[in-house]
Amino acid sequence: MTENTAPVLTEFERAAVKEAAKESRTRVARKKISAEEARAAGEADVMAKIAEMDGEDGALAEALHRLVAENAPHLVPRTYYGMPAWANGAGKVVCFFKPKAKFKVRYATFEFEWPARLDEGAVWPVSYAVTALSATDLAFLGERIRKAAPAE
Repeated sequence: MTENTAPVLTEFERAAVKEAAKESRTRVARKKISAEEARAAGEADVMAKIAEMDGEDGALAEALHRLVAENAPHLVPRTYYGMPAWANGAGKVVCFFKPKAKFKVRYATFEFEWPARLDEGAVWPVSYAVTALSATDLAFLGERIRKAAPAE
């Protein structure tokens, strides 16, 4: 019998687990501060992650950050596995930006998690490939954001 010496998690997966654990500790710590302070800290975290991105991913992330703020100002910026994200009042991520460089893929995506209220019939999209953002694209995604996270 041979022994499997391959690591259980890849280096990339270990980094994601560490990032998620750090974010979890941060969320717990932020429960002790005011909502305004938590929002400001989340905004700073998201802007720091965007600043780390390369030109194309960074530009898309900045545009999407502005778009979410305009269309769902009640969502709270935070990070989600090290990616820019926006959460509802219960702290659940509604949408997030997945940069292409992080996953070494052809395109970035803007995605919605299960708290998003996008249900239409038996099948609906929850992920959109993003390579550029025209005015039409921004209007479309803005409408999706408003539907996903109506003001409560």
